[in-house]
Amino acid sequence: MEIEDSFLYTKEHEWISIEDNIATMGITDYAQDALGDVTYVELPEEELEVEQFEQFVSVESVKAASDIFAPMGGRVVEINRKLEDTPDLINKDCYGKGWIAKIEVRDMDESTELMNAEEYRNYLESLAH
Repeated sequence: MEIEDSFLYTKEHEWISIEDNIATMGITDYAQDALGDVTYVELPEEELEVEQFEQFVSVESVKAASDIFAPMGGRVVEINRKLEDTPDLINKDCYGKGWIAKIEVRDMDESTELMNAEEYRNYLESLAH
């Protein structure tokens, strides 16, 4: 299971990478693997204001539909339109080309509610037992 060391993670298996006050987010390798082949992504509207841990995206796969939650609150400033035509980018490159949205973060202190890579690895191990 691939986990990016510099990213932060949620218990719902979203990842976030923060540069300045822009947070790029998507779903983790664990999540895409559990979903199976992603067939559709319902992207949020740009300019949408989201609260931390609020559902704002939906991903559908051959196995299930899954709600995706905002790892941090703020304003959606960009969405990955490539996912409209090639939603399986999430399966192929979940931490790169398969990113879902970029959020202008409102409150950096919210990052304390997230797990670092080591904490996320331990969390995944606890799920396996």
